[in-house]
Amino acid sequence: MLTFIARRLGLMLLTAFVLTFVVFFLTNLPPNLEKLARSEGSVRMTDESVAAWIEQNGHGGSVFARYGQWLGVVPGWTRTDDKGVTRGRCIQPRQDPAEAARFCGILQGDWGFSTFFKKDVLPSLSEKLAATGWLMMWVMIVMVPTALVIGVVSGMREGSRTDRVLSTFSIASTATPEYVSGVILVALFASPVTGLSPMLAEWGWIDGRTLFQGAASPDRITFWSFTLPVLTIALYGIGYIARMTRASMTEVMTAQYIRTARLKGVSFGQVVVRHALRNALIAPFTVIMLQFPWLLNGVVIVETLFNYKGFGWTLVQAAGNNDINLLLGCSVVAVFVVLVTQLISDIGYVFLNPRIRLS
Repeated sequence: MLTFIARRLGLMLLTAFVLTFVVFFLTNLPPNLEKLARSEGSVRMTDESVAAWIEQNGHGGSVFARYGQWLGVVPGWTRTDDKGVTRGRCIQPRQDPAEAARFCGILQGDWGFSTFFKKDVLPSLSEKLAATGWLMMWVMIVMVPTALVIGVVSGMREGSRTDRVLSTFSIASTATPEYVSGVILVALFASPVTGLSPMLAEWGWIDGRTLFQGAASPDRITFWSFTLPVLTIALYGIGYIARMTRASMTEVMTAQYIRTARLKGVSFGQVVVRHALRNALIAPFTVIMLQFPWLLNGVVIVETLFNYKGFGWTLVQAAGNNDINLLLGCSVVAVFVVLVTQLISDIGYVFLNPRIRLS
């Protein structure tokens, strides 16, 4: 197992380097740098002024050297202007250049300065990531148990009316993207002119104009503001996990050892709980772990729709405002979450499946 984990960690490290370099290369293309120079300097800058700004702010030279500086494995750049003022990546405002550190990249905890938030990237990203973490936690609490129950019940009764109804719901929820289900839920429960809210308000069943709120804030998490964003994200995942669980449960229920247990007189409930359920949950476990990276990047639409200022909202703002450092920080977080969840998934699959462990 230790050899397996060490090999996986080495592969994860190589993958992280490749993916972050690709993102760094794409965000540092000349058109992006020119747009950054004009937004930070002046839109009326000449081409020569733009080239000078790019060079003076450390965006010139080899992309490999700049990537190494961003990582923190290559000494940071320094420039001295015509007035004799020395600036550099590692030189803080009003700091003596002689006292500045040589290395200052993400490995040293310096993720750069956000031109959108007007402060360091790391504290800004940590705050928004924590907000998305709360949303992801409640989505998983709703999504995973619901999907497993639907999948297990459907797989236990393959071909029955219950199976057809639950399978139809799973397919419909998976086929409906978040931007469609979110708009439908808002129109049904959070609109003062359409859906159920006007009728409930007219009957006097609710105090406000809407049953649920159409916007959510990480500073004020309530049942009425958090329900619709959670349901919007959870509905898509419920159908996907339920379908995988049903397929796995159906396969297990037709296995020879299940038939043997039934012939020995073991009750149907005991067969499901003691013999079928554990083996049926091996495949859905991998699918559930895959939901974490999907949630981290899939919340972009939902957070924009409900104006929830979390990681997805931050990613949209970083891309829309050409905030290179913030985009790179978001990419590091996304790559880290994907690789860590994949490692946990692989280790968990080895423990759940004795055949993989023994081989």
